[in-house]
Amino acid sequence: MSEVQGIEEDDSGAVLRAVGRQIKLWREAAGMKQVELGAAIGYGEELVSAVERARRIPRPEFLDKTDEVVGAGGKIAAMKKDVAEARYPKKVRDLAKLEGETVELGAYGNTVVHGLLQTEDYARALFGQRRPPYSQDEFERLVSARMARQTIFDQPHAPLLTFVQEEAVLRRPIGGRMVLRHQLEHLLELGKLRHVEIQVMPTECEDHAGLGGSLQVLKLRDGTTVGHNEVQLTSRLISDPKEVQVLEMRYGMIRAQALRPRESLAFIEKLRGET
Repeated sequence: MSEVQGIEEDDSGAVLRAVGRQIKLWREAAGMKQVELGAAIGYGEELVSAVERARRIPRPEFLDKTDEVVGAGGKIAAMKKDVAEARYPKKVRDLAKLEGETVELGAYGNTVVHGLLQTEDYARALFGQRRPPYSQDEFERLVSARMARQTIFDQPHAPLLTFVQEEAVLRRPIGGRMVLRHQLEHLLELGKLRHVEIQVMPTECEDHAGLGGSLQVLKLRDGTTVGHNEVQLTSRLISDPKEVQVLEMRYGMIRAQALRPRESLAFIEKLRGET
């Protein structure tokens, strides 16, 4: 991956334009041209120009080196947190923020392995199948964002995380057999965590409360509960109490109809052996 990434236009644009202006002002105050700054920090002139015009997202190393070279006294380096948040698409940032406020998350998926459970190879294969295809910069940005969300597993007070996955999803070799095998092994490892429960919905199950599609229910620290759903071109946050109540009911029934967690891990182990 390159040291800077491309961006798409959303509210992150304002942040990146402000960062670019500050870099330009400090560079000019230091009496340096773009080519000189680039040479001093190990980047090409075109990348310095792109960052100053908010066409590329600078990595932390870029900001640290620039701060030192132009003598900004930490003022440019201090913008790393803002830039890090702007690195990912808005809908991903919003979802990651919501997950960070969650004490309990429940998710049912019927098309692909849930994003929080995906290996990087699986995520790359998945994003790589998108049509029309993503640009390389946007592709890398989305993969990085998906992997960054998985810090939820390592939080000091990690939320209770429950997932129900369709058997068909766990059999579909997205990315090839080895990618699927490693994905199944990853699920087995995550399923051993005390705050994680993974269940499988067998294809042969006659009763199924999840035929309306994937869903996610998040219980937040402030006591409220919200739902989230993402299909095709739409990512929707559901906060209406009546709609959330329906999602909670459906998810509870889905969990009751699926294999129990221990049975599910044994089932996944069996699938891994067949892959």
